[in-house]
Amino acid sequence: MEKLNLVQAWDKVFPLSEKVNHQKVTFKNHFGITLAADMYEPKEHEGKLPAIAVCGPFGAVKEQSSGLYAQEMAERGFLTIAFDPSFTGESTGEPRYMNSPDINVEDFQSAVDYLSNLDNVDSEKISIIGICGWGGMALQTACIDTRIKATIVSTMYDMSRVSGNGYFDSENSEEARYHQRVAINNQRTVDFKNGEYKLGGGVVDPLPEDAPQFVKDYYAYYKTSRGYHERSLNSNGGWNVTAGTSLLNTRLLYYSNEIRNAVLIVHGDKAHSYYFGKDAYENMIKDSKYKDNKEFLSIEGASHCDLYDQKNIIPFDKIEEFIRKNI
Repeated sequence: MEKLNLVQAWDKVFPLSEKVNHQKVTFKNHFGITLAADMYEPKEHEGKLPAIAVCGPFGAVKEQSSGLYAQEMAERGFLTIAFDPSFTGESTGEPRYMNSPDINVEDFQSAVDYLSNLDNVDSEKISIIGICGWGGMALQTACIDTRIKATIVSTMYDMSRVSGNGYFDSENSEEARYHQRVAINNQRTVDFKNGEYKLGGGVVDPLPEDAPQFVKDYYAYYKTSRGYHERSLNSNGGWNVTAGTSLLNTRLLYYSNEIRNAVLIVHGDKAHSYYFGKDAYENMIKDSKYKDNKEFLSIEGASHCDLYDQKNIIPFDKIEEFIRKNI
């Protein structure tokens, strides 16, 4: 396995808990990409542990929101890993700052592979948590991976829907998609000629006074000491412009109503992204024979980014209860 130069010093945007042991780990996915992860293990435990793999938000790194979720769940008795997706953070994959729904689902599955083979993990009690765009990827993974006993989807985006339809489906037309295709393919030509990939930019900076509230919320997380990290795409230069090729040509969640294992979708009712979670839940239970272990939890007054790091708002008690009930 490729040896990575992993940062060993604590460089998260949240403090290290005294209740957990932490270490860096690596594992390889089926595309040959080595993923870097932070492992959190409760200091006090007996026997084999239930385990959770965590990822997200889309364009973030494990030192941000996913690490906070992973550490919190380790405090509650789970062995957890928060991993960097392929092409990002401390994980490998070239070119950098690319994404693919197929590879991203494989990233989650390879995390389950890794956890399933740890001596101190009960391989029959593995769950996943996906945040923001990785909420959609987690649900997509649940469609294919029957080893996952519970899937938690927090403040989700359906990245294929927003890529193809625009925000709030405002660009859901053949003409709008055509212009996107022209722009992205023209950029491919330029990138090939230049021998490098143009970045699309992370969260806008400086922040325009007339920015929508959800953009202000993103800025308040990614661009301030609250959540900024030097390896985060959203905090810095963003994805490659052409990274959206696959998502623009894909639809996620087609088989979500065939998921037999448990799913909890959590969303703040003041989030601009609320419709993604609400519609994903409704589509998941429509014509499904497996509704009894599916839940949608609406958090009153919560915005999209509140569920990134506000521990007094994120329903960790409910998340723990749901997972334990279904593993």
